[in-house]
Amino acid sequence: MTRARPPVVVVGGGAAGLTTALALAPTPVRLLCRAHDGSGTASALAQGGIAAALDPSDSPAMHALDTLTAGAHHNNAAMVQWLCSQAPAAIGWLQAQGVAFDRDADGHLHLGREGGHLAARIVHAGGDASGVALVQALRQRAQQSSHIQWRGDMDVDGLLLRGDAVCGVCTHDTRGHRHEMEAAAVVLATGGIGALYARTSNPPGADGSGLALGMSAGARTRDLEFVQFHPTALNVAGVHCLPLITEALRGAGARLYGATGQLLMADQHPLGDLAPRDVVARRVWQACRDDGSAWLDAREVDGEWERRFPTVLAACLAEGIDPRLQPIPVTPVAHFHMGGIAADADGRTGVPGLYAVGEVACSGVHGANRLASNSLLEGVLCGQRLGLMLATMDLRAASSGPYRWVGRAASLPQSRLEALRMLLWQTAGPEREATGLQNALKACLAWADEGWQARLAQRVLEAALSRTHSLGAHYRTDAVMPA
Repeated sequence: MTRARPPVVVVGGGAAGLTTALALAPTPVRLLCRAHDGSGTASALAQGGIAAALDPSDSPAMHALDTLTAGAHHNNAAMVQWLCSQAPAAIGWLQAQGVAFDRDADGHLHLGREGGHLAARIVHAGGDASGVALVQALRQRAQQSSHIQWRGDMDVDGLLLRGDAVCGVCTHDTRGHRHEMEAAAVVLATGGIGALYARTSNPPGADGSGLALGMSAGARTRDLEFVQFHPTALNVAGVHCLPLITEALRGAGARLYGATGQLLMADQHPLGDLAPRDVVARRVWQACRDDGSAWLDAREVDGEWERRFPTVLAACLAEGIDPRLQPIPVTPVAHFHMGGIAADADGRTGVPGLYAVGEVACSGVHGANRLASNSLLEGVLCGQRLGLMLATMDLRAASSGPYRWVGRAASLPQSRLEALRMLLWQTAGPEREATGLQNALKACLAWADEGWQARLAQRVLEAALSRTHSLGAHYRTDAVMPA
């Protein structure tokens, strides 16, 4: 009797996980995610859209140059060239999957501009609801695909290993039941680490759990110190996961002001309010620290708010702020992790049977600071590339016989987790210096036995300490010039 080949397990229901699962057809896939409907992903919260050189005056080479400039040339140049050259095809593929991108009066795709871009090349869907539109379309495709088995309400907290090869996952569901499932390959598409910070644009589930899983199996990491902070989230006191205020508003003419009415980005950068995110985030951080507040004035933005910026409008109105009539209080927030599990262009981690894609992975494409609206693009293109590669491989379980499991183990108690979030926010935020990083590291070492989050934070802090000069989103106020 021939034993049925185990499926590929994809962990994560955002853009990268969904695209990988779709591209794997007809290979059987189990798609695992924490929410039953696949919601709660950072992809679904994305407002900015997707970057692609579609205008005749633009080019993939110009898109690549902007990506390299934003990334402080710490990028993997070959990956950047590939990503930007494939971006127009990705837009076409997404349209074929049912994503309805916004169009102008003549029926052409409407192209916006965001920070770090020298050309208008951002496509949106539903105005600032681009992430929702993309995830909903891909989720519908996945649910209609016979090769994909959707398993929601599941948290993957362990990996099964035979020898040094990953051969499955260990999960628990919302009722506390534990499950072990073998896999021909395991793909981590679990997002970033923003929820480990006190203020973030990410959902609560973006807590670095996939990164911690990969590390437990022996996967190498890369560039953990590079955490991008979005310059503008709605500044609501006492809230952990804050509503994003899309960069497209600044692309449409909104300006940043300080508490005394001064233009925050005047004389700060040639691109002004549309400077790369690390530059703008630091300036907003300084204004909030020194003067107590920062504001985005979008009252002069033309167009229909209900059509172009429905998400921002709804979030502001919910807090009693009408952005059409009054400035928006803003704060930087932890937004995107350029670092992660070290992966090659095809998502290989160096651990047999284990692959990583999307924000949890680090192929070097974003360098030291991600260019706006390249994240969904990366998830889609790298997901396609990984899925197609796995679909052509003769995937089999890692031999047979007994296996062991490794995992994240215990989580920090809630009070300790909140303390950790504040510690990272204060010491490993948009500005960093050695004493603060060292004190935070000592605290994490003391908490290491209490939960996996402290051990992950320890690795981030160690990476931040080891890079003594400023680069991209990693800004040291006590910077030592590199030799």
